[in-house]
Amino acid sequence: MNLAHPGWLWLLPVLLIPLVLWYIYSQDKNEPEMNVSSTRAFDGMGTSWKVWLKHFSFALKLCALACLVVILCRPQTKDNWSTSDVEGTDIVLALDVSTSMLAKDFRPNRFESAKKVATQFVSGRDHDNIGLVLFAGESFTQVPMTMDNATLVNAIAQTQISAFGPLEDGTAIGDGIATAINRIRDGKAKSKSIILLTDGSNNTGVVAPNTAAEIARKYGIKIYTIGVGSNGTAEYPAAIDYAGNIQYQRMPVVIDETTLKNIAATTGGKYFRATSGSVLHSVFEEIDQLEKTHMDVQRFSHTEDRYEPWAVLLLGLLLLSLLLDYTLLRHIP
Repeated sequence: MNLAHPGWLWLLPVLLIPLVLWYIYSQDKNEPEMNVSSTRAFDGMGTSWKVWLKHFSFALKLCALACLVVILCRPQTKDNWSTSDVEGTDIVLALDVSTSMLAKDFRPNRFESAKKVATQFVSGRDHDNIGLVLFAGESFTQVPMTMDNATLVNAIAQTQISAFGPLEDGTAIGDGIATAINRIRDGKAKSKSIILLTDGSNNTGVVAPNTAAEIARKYGIKIYTIGVGSNGTAEYPAAIDYAGNIQYQRMPVVIDETTLKNIAATTGGKYFRATSGSVLHSVFEEIDQLEKTHMDVQRFSHTEDRYEPWAVLLLGLLLLSLLLDYTLLRHIP
């Protein structure tokens, strides 16, 4: 505990010492007197317990006054900065939100599985700057670089597929990478990486995937690419009926693994194929171990007044003193 105004402590001797001296003096003056020929009859008699209780009541009042002085000094927890060496890095999650991500080869579908695993990943990275980029036929930044995990988790939870969101449908992998590069390139961490999660092939967009990978390499950004989809066939969304329900049709799973591998190899990253929700979880666990670096993190703690315990103590001392004065120490007129 720290005191905001420790100079007020000088009131303790200024107030308490005169009060103690006055109390001692008043006790001598207030003692009753009676002239007797001999005090032999009173030999062996001790001091009454009420006398000691009276002194105790006075001591309670002094302690209450001392508490008041401490409150005037404003006890508080003090602001401070602490620096610690932790593992941290800059990461952008580039998430494919094209309609094909609703395919049901994952449970309940690819999109919800990806959101669940991404949420777990973000929640476990306490000291990282993480951003979120969404892409389908075009791309945009959902969350800029931040260390606020709660904001990221909420943003991931609220993310919608392109069929129900603002983006045009399609798969613009190059545009997704380019947007992610713009978010992360000015970061201060030594390690910068993009985690690109998609279930298809690049079929639209302005920037070619390989071109985007070359740009990332020049900025020293690694790209981890994840191809999401089981082997064989899967139930893909084919149409939306008049009631807004999605109609599914079984189709072959097609992922442009060649392009995703080239992107990873160009930037020094790694390609992963996630054929199920459990495998996708394992992929993110592996990336979590790969992307660790040491960095100094400063933490700030704010000032908060802590006068409440002293105020409660002051009130308790006064109440106890008054209780003694008006019960056991009550004077009869």
